[in-house]
Amino acid sequence: FLETAVYFCMKQKMGEKEVSPHSFFSIWHEFSSDFKDFWKKENKLILQERVKEAEEVCRQKKGKSIYNIRPKHDSGIVSKTCSNI
Repeated sequence: FLETAVYFCMKQKMGEKEVSPHSFFSIWHEFSSDFKDFWKKENKLILQERVKEAEEVCRQKKGKSIYNIRPKHDSGIVSKTCSNI
């Protein structure tokens, strides 16, 4: 523990001989909870951007029709009988 506290340059509080685990982990808890909150927000933003990109790709693909639709020509019994009337 003391080596970890030295690595992170923790200094003891006034009146203490060395860094206590309580002081170290209270700071570490604040950092990790803030980091987790920012991580969640950033992941949400990235997800929203990817959803928008996917929707745009879908819109572009829907705009380009794969099938050619030709107008229906009048042929057959109904068109022949209706044209004689």
